[in-house]
Amino acid sequence: MKLRFDFWSKCGVLMVALLATASFSFAQRTVTGTITDAASGEPLIGANILVVGSTTGTVTDFDGNYELQVPESATTIKITYTGYADQEVDITSGTEFNIEMAEGTQLEEVVVTGYGTTKSKEVTSAITSVKAEDFNQGNLNSPGQLLQGKVAGLVISRPGSDPNGGINIRLRGLGSLGANTSPLVIIDGVLGADINSVDPNDIASIDVLKDASASAIYGTRGAAGVIIITTKTGVGAPQIDYNGFVTAETVENTVDVLTTDEFRNFRGGSNGQFQGNDLGNNTDWFDEITQVGVTQVHSLSLSGGSKGTSYRVSGNIRDVNGIALNTGFFQANGRINLQQKALNDRLTVNANLNVTTRDGEFGDPSAFRYATIYNPTAPVRDPAFDDTNDGFFEQNLFDYRNPVAILEQNPNEFENRNTIVSLRGTYTLLPGLDIGAFYSQERNDFQNRRYADKNSLGQGADRNGFASQRNDKRLSELFEATVNYETTIAGAEMDFTGGYSYQDFTNSGFGAEGGNIISDAFTFNNFGAAQDFNNGLGSVFSYKNTSVLTGFFGRVQFNVDDTYFLTASVRHEGSSQFGANNKWGTFPAVSGGVNLANVLDLPNVDNLKFRAGYGQTGQLPPNPYISLQRFGETGSSFFFDGAFVPSYGPASNPNPDLKWEVKEEVNIGVDFAFNDFMFVGSVDYFNTITNDLIFEIGVPVPPNQFPNTFLNIGEIQNSGLEATLEIAAISNEDFTWKTAINGTYFIQSELRNFLDGADGFRDLANLGSPGQNGTPLVRVQEGQPIGQLWGLVYEGIDDDGNWIFADTNGDGNPGQNDDRAVIGQGLPDFQLGWNNTFNFGNFDLNFFFRGVFGHDLVNTFRALYEAPQSIGSYNQPATVTDVQGLNAGPQFSSFHVEDADFVRLDNANLGYTFDLPEGGNFRKIRVYLTGNNLFTITGYNGVDPEIRLTDGDNALAPGIDRRNTFFTSRSVGFGVQVGL
Repeated sequence: MKLRFDFWSKCGVLMVALLATASFSFAQRTVTGTITDAASGEPLIGANILVVGSTTGTVTDFDGNYELQVPESATTIKITYTGYADQEVDITSGTEFNIEMAEGTQLEEVVVTGYGTTKSKEVTSAITSVKAEDFNQGNLNSPGQLLQGKVAGLVISRPGSDPNGGINIRLRGLGSLGANTSPLVIIDGVLGADINSVDPNDIASIDVLKDASASAIYGTRGAAGVIIITTKTGVGAPQIDYNGFVTAETVENTVDVLTTDEFRNFRGGSNGQFQGNDLGNNTDWFDEITQVGVTQVHSLSLSGGSKGTSYRVSGNIRDVNGIALNTGFFQANGRINLQQKALNDRLTVNANLNVTTRDGEFGDPSAFRYATIYNPTAPVRDPAFDDTNDGFFEQNLFDYRNPVAILEQNPNEFENRNTIVSLRGTYTLLPGLDIGAFYSQERNDFQNRRYADKNSLGQGADRNGFASQRNDKRLSELFEATVNYETTIAGAEMDFTGGYSYQDFTNSGFGAEGGNIISDAFTFNNFGAAQDFNNGLGSVFSYKNTSVLTGFFGRVQFNVDDTYFLTASVRHEGSSQFGANNKWGTFPAVSGGVNLANVLDLPNVDNLKFRAGYGQTGQLPPNPYISLQRFGETGSSFFFDGAFVPSYGPASNPNPDLKWEVKEEVNIGVDFAFNDFMFVGSVDYFNTITNDLIFEIGVPVPPNQFPNTFLNIGEIQNSGLEATLEIAAISNEDFTWKTAINGTYFIQSELRNFLDGADGFRDLANLGSPGQNGTPLVRVQEGQPIGQLWGLVYEGIDDDGNWIFADTNGDGNPGQNDDRAVIGQGLPDFQLGWNNTFNFGNFDLNFFFRGVFGHDLVNTFRALYEAPQSIGSYNQPATVTDVQGLNAGPQFSSFHVEDADFVRLDNANLGYTFDLPEGGNFRKIRVYLTGNNLFTITGYNGVDPEIRLTDGDNALAPGIDRRNTFFTSRSVGFGVQVGL
């Protein structure tokens, strides 16, 4: 079967089908009424009224009134409203129906699943839904941060405080060795959307599909889980909402180094001689490279709806300044969500447009590294260097640069443009039978421009000025057609969904870099001024690649008496990225549950649902074309016929058998609610095995033309326990307290059948310079847990000032390579989130603690610089006093691996909502104080005890605290929310 289909012809066929069915007409009648709160009698604005068995519906207006044209044959309408129990009303006896709604239970809450929604009571998989009111709050600029610590099994890591730094997201352990270790992100139906393209203020809910029985319907991209983001929509009377806040961000923690006085007086080595280089100044390098980072966020939205139309238009501005000089970004985001019903409410059209622009400065994180080791007695500037280093003091020492000069002399700017447009049409052919079509397009354009000043130490001075620029473009087009049928037979509610999906990806880019610039005034804006291009030293590159992903999917759901539940799905999917012999894969799933509260007579038990699920999901390779024989530039040029000509050679070996990674997962869980939903929670056990891992390994040349080949090798097993508990501890008119806690215990994360050499292991992640480039930090080995930190075992310092290491192999020669052993674990055993919300009078208070336990970190500052006898012009960590008698140079061992357990007050908010007169112009006025990362309890000596899930892009090397991490920050701010 061919992967490529005539895209637009498929669109055309579906549109013809929609238009053809539009000619059907039925006799109509009108029903009217008012929807009110049963307790207070207040009208409910925006309540949904739907004709059962169809998509014909409307919403109530500002006074709770509704008017609905229904088919003459219609017998029942269904009324739904968030927080209230659903009602079905027989409409055969009249035309006016006034309905009182009673508050509902959590079992009625809507949960977003793959290609649809379901109620909480019907969920048979491991799905966690987080609503906007439960998000983390404060100075958060990425949607991922809204979930940090909120979802059991979901690890979100963002070490340091880089305003432009990405976040690492890992769900239920490491399930792949490739580039796709993070969950699939879906924004309003757009698969694979950029999570940073949506502003946090526009998000209504985030649903996390954690197990394979839930995510298998997304096939090849569901192995790492799925995060579904639903944005806010309009309903009811027109509303204008403004949310704005300003925060001040300051340095929370740094590397603890010798102060100026300690540096001057330090006497290192066993001989106790002073060896520091005193240059006569008192410089706090941390203070010199940092600032108070002021952030402003302003969000304005207009929303509403009446009869068949609803809308929401929003604009968001974020002006973020980082704690490091010349870092931050300015982001503007606009979103339009529209819904229109037509053809007697049988056709529903949804149109979404989202545009995000972000311009900013990356700065240079190495400034934090050099600020840590730079001589505290050195000046920032010195007139003697006016002609050579733009006045910045410099010393020509190994890996040693003025940190202020790094940030001031070398601009590093970027621009990012993201546009997502989508259109969805749903048409009711017959009562209960809907067909739909969805099209989306996402464009992402990224540009990075860098310049190294002629007088900046390093590349700038070495190349007489150096400029670089790259432009990367990503285009994704998605078309999906779906059919959904709902019916009830003999008391059993059944829901059938089927569909077809086609997605086309195009990536392209262009870049250039060159030195010997005529003048610094050009920076990166005139590559014609770079004379390197005339002598073959400059370089230019461009690329383009495409891939196609297409699939067919189906799902069936059964609900029998709100007691027995069953869900089964399958997706058959093909990708152009795989080998010629393995283009297609099939991914089935099944899950079921039973609510024992409806079967057994259990006092004070509102819900006790046992559920179990099994599913298979897949994983795409890291790049297109890796299964093909390719040739590319070798990186060198040769002079031929009067010009420099690039050389080409093999870039990959062919592998026609390259296929999907397949993840199999079993999930067993129980959902419970006791004492009139005062206690609500769940417990889950999961076990996953990922087979046929896609990994690049070394191969002999010849017979191969390239020394590495992507193969399907080995497997990974993960298992763990998750638990959540929500308690409505106190609830009365004057005071309420709700608390929620979630925890995850990772039982096992093991690499199995890893075929890489006779010993079945590989050493990874070298420590680096100075002096330890050949020192690996992590070992991956068959049958062993992932994340093992590996090295010599420290036992002390002898009388001569030399290291003492354990003789672990017993050969009488300690401290050798064969004596290395497991000295730490980079991945955590347990994580915990604890949220508390209080309401008292007009005040509200929320605070959230997060804890991570059982992981270690390699403190690379200590491992590389902690050497008393070599202080010289280099400052050192304050812990150097722990080895003051040491005469040997730095040597990595268990001495440099630290327990990184921590508990952190991630955010806290105190708000006050004003009492407003009825009939006034303002619907809501709330002011609030907010704080983030207010304190951390830890024994770790480094900057940030946060988990390091990867080392660069290497997912097999967690637990390494590299030297270029931004210092952590603490922010406090003030905000206001106004509703009209």
